[in-house]
Amino acid sequence: MFDKILIANRGEIALRVVRAAREMGIASVAVHSTADTDAMHVRMADESVCIGPAPSPQSYLSIPAIISACEISGAQAIHPGYGFLSENANFVQIVEDHGLTFIGPTAEHIRIMGDKITAKDTMKTLGVPCVPGSDGGVPDLETAKRIGEEIGYPVIIKATAGGGGKGMKVAKSAADMERAFQTARAEGKSNFGNDEVYIEKYLTTPRHIEIQVFGDGKGNAVHLGERDCSLQRRHQKVFEEAPGPVITEEERARIGKVCADAVAKINYIGAGTIEFLYENGAFYFIEMNTRLQVEHPVTEAIFGVDLVREQIRVAAGLPMSFTQEDLEIKGHAIEVRINAEKLPNFSPCPGRITQYHAPGGLGVRMDSALYDGYSIPPYYDSLIGKLIVHGRDRPEALARLGRALGELIVDGVDTTVPLFHALLQEPDLLRGSYNIHWLEHWLETNLADG
Repeated sequence: MFDKILIANRGEIALRVVRAAREMGIASVAVHSTADTDAMHVRMADESVCIGPAPSPQSYLSIPAIISACEISGAQAIHPGYGFLSENANFVQIVEDHGLTFIGPTAEHIRIMGDKITAKDTMKTLGVPCVPGSDGGVPDLETAKRIGEEIGYPVIIKATAGGGGKGMKVAKSAADMERAFQTARAEGKSNFGNDEVYIEKYLTTPRHIEIQVFGDGKGNAVHLGERDCSLQRRHQKVFEEAPGPVITEEERARIGKVCADAVAKINYIGAGTIEFLYENGAFYFIEMNTRLQVEHPVTEAIFGVDLVREQIRVAAGLPMSFTQEDLEIKGHAIEVRINAEKLPNFSPCPGRITQYHAPGGLGVRMDSALYDGYSIPPYYDSLIGKLIVHGRDRPEALARLGRALGELIVDGVDTTVPLFHALLQEPDLLRGSYNIHWLEHWLETNLADG
C-alpha cells in the first residue's frame, strides 16, 4: 500500500480523496494554485504544494508542475479526481514514466475511450449495444447527408474529441444538415483541436442512464447498478439518482452484466462509467468516462461502498474488496449539484461566503469545500457542493432532499438551490417521468431569461 498520495485536483473532490486516504492511514498531498492557498483541501491535507498561478493551464493542468510536486513531497501515487487531467492519457504515461502510480485506468484505455469513434467501435466488439450511426468519422457534407437519409432524421452530429456538450448539433431534417455539420466541425476544431465528426440517430425522448463499473486490471470486474442522470441543462447534469426510477431488476442485471463483462475483457482497472441513452426498453452506448464521476456518491449510498478507497486499493495491486454477489442495492439516493450561479441565466457568481451551514441528519451527506469567509475564485468550475440524500425508497429520499435543502445556508453568493426547491414541486419529477429534454423545456417555461 502507498504511504503518500498526491491529489491532482481541487475543491470538494480533492477533499473527498483526502478523507478516504486518511481513513486508510495514507498521507495526502494537496496541490493548489495561488488562488486556492486558503482552500479547504489545502487545509485538510497532510501537506500542500503550490503549483502555479490561478489560471488552470499554469497550475492544475501543468503536468511538469504536478510531477515536480510529487518529487518534492515524496508522493508515490497520484489521484486525479475528475476533470482537469483525469482523462489525459499523455499525463498518465508521464506519471508512469516517472516511476509513479496513476490511481485510475491505463493510458491505453483512456485513449480508446477518449476518442468517441474508437470507443464506439470497441464497445461494439465487446457486445455493448450502440446507437445507429456512421461507421467512424464523416469526411464531408455529402456523406453526412447520405447517412442522414439512411438512418433517418433527426440525427446528431458530434465532434469525435468532444465533451461537455461542445461540438454537438442536431439536424432535424436534411435542410438542417449543412448548418449542423459545419457548426459541429468548427466547435470541435476550436475547442479540441480536432474537426472530425461522426453521426448518430437522435433519440427523441431518451433517458440518460449510466452504469458504474469497477475492474481490478486482472480480468475481474463488477457493476454497481445504474444512475439516472436525465435532468440536464445544456448537456450538463444537475440531478442524479440511483437506482433509476424506470429501470427494472431484469434490465439492470442484463445491461450490468454486459458492461462488467466488457471491461473485464480488456483488463480495465479502477472506476469507470458506461453511459447510455435509454428509450423504449433499449440501451444505446454513447460514451465511457474513465474516471470517478461527480455523481459517484449516490452509488456509494445504495451499495454502502467507498469507491475512492477501492480505487486506491486496486491501484496498489490489491484485489477488490467485494464481488458481484456482495453488491446489493439498499434504498434510494439522490444528488443535486449546488453551483455558485445566478438564476435565471445560470451566470457564474464567485464571491465571498459570509455564512455557510451544511444540512445534516439521517441519510444526508454534503460534499463541499465551503466554509465561512471562503472566497470562491472566478477561475474554475462553479460547482461548490453536492447534496446527497439516502432513504429507504424514492419518496423518502425526495422528502429528505426537500428537508435538507431547507437547512442548507450559503450566504454571500447566488446559488442554484432555488432551482431544486422549485423542481421538487413538479409532479413529473416526483413521479420520475422525465427525459433528457425535460429540464430544458421546464426552464424555458419557468425560468425565462429576463
